[in-house]
Amino acid sequence: MTRLPDFRLETHFSRWEFTARHHLTASDAQTMTMGELLALADDGDREAFEHLALGYTETFGDPGLRAAIAADHREAGPEDVICFAGAEEALYLAMNVLLGPDDHAVVVTPNYQAAETVPLALCEVTGVALDPDRDWTLDLDLVRAALRPNTRVLSVNFPNNPTGKVIDAADFAALAQLCDERGIRLFSDEVYRGLERDRDRTLPQAADLSPSALSLNVTSKSLGLPGLRIGWIVCRDRELRSRLERAKHYTTICNSAPSEVLARIALKARSTILDRNRALLAANLPVFDAFFADFPELFDWRAPDGGCVAYPRYLGAEGVETFCTRLVQEAGVLLLPASIYHSELTPTPTDRFRIGLGRRDPEAGLAALADWLRTRR
Repeated sequence: MTRLPDFRLETHFSRWEFTARHHLTASDAQTMTMGELLALADDGDREAFEHLALGYTETFGDPGLRAAIAADHREAGPEDVICFAGAEEALYLAMNVLLGPDDHAVVVTPNYQAAETVPLALCEVTGVALDPDRDWTLDLDLVRAALRPNTRVLSVNFPNNPTGKVIDAADFAALAQLCDERGIRLFSDEVYRGLERDRDRTLPQAADLSPSALSLNVTSKSLGLPGLRIGWIVCRDRELRSRLERAKHYTTICNSAPSEVLARIALKARSTILDRNRALLAANLPVFDAFFADFPELFDWRAPDGGCVAYPRYLGAEGVETFCTRLVQEAGVLLLPASIYHSELTPTPTDRFRIGLGRRDPEAGLAALADWLRTRR
């Protein structure tokens, strides 16, 4: 296995995430306190948490948590779920289980860096880029052209990080069918599912469309609970789930018992939490619309289809990298420049930046950004 490169996003966050005064690029929805989450628990789960024994847990995950995850699926059941310590562990182990040196993978760009760097460390990988000039459209003909006889995985992410793109349900179903016809695993990163602006555009989960597909999800993004560090993969292939469990024996072995009970509470209350987070995004979007309307000469802005992040274009003469660097150094406002989303697989825009929309009270950060911009006029 090739040595993995530095994780650009995490390296950048290590420097700035907890020192910048205004974190305007957060990828998760507003979180809640332990007390707020426990208030959503039923009597049984509240008692289970209070009397929890802090021993080892099942490698596949707490049975009650797996049932709560499966309750959101049409075709998959609790036995089709395996839990991990966040989505990153799940992605890493899945790619190592699915891919070998003689295999080939196709990955949609731009993406969360590990979506391409982990496969690239294992085998040949081809990228298919969303088209920024056509509202980040995914061209299915380009996907078909990228496939090879030894293609084993097609990796997608919708709502997309960082663009917020949601493709049409018919196109998503066509991807699942294409993978089934070619014997390819559809690996679908669905961590922002549930935060679509138009709820009618919510995509089905890949594991419900195909018995061989993998649906990746986590408590971190749409539910706004990254501190729990609970992710999962749903897949109806029993043999693959067994291989994933054996791979997990070499990493975390099992998850944190308190986190699994808290995640179980959150998943049972998912409708309440998602309603809250959708309402927060709906309230925030006009604030961001108004901000960008004040600076049309500097930004090309479009609200995302879904998720907690957007990827506007920066039009300033100095370029987006200098803009983001000076902004955090001089005004304490953190954004993610396009270099964080550079791809080894395809050309990616160099004039974009990621901004987060899911946190409460963004006005202070936007005001600091506006003041800094006005001083430079």
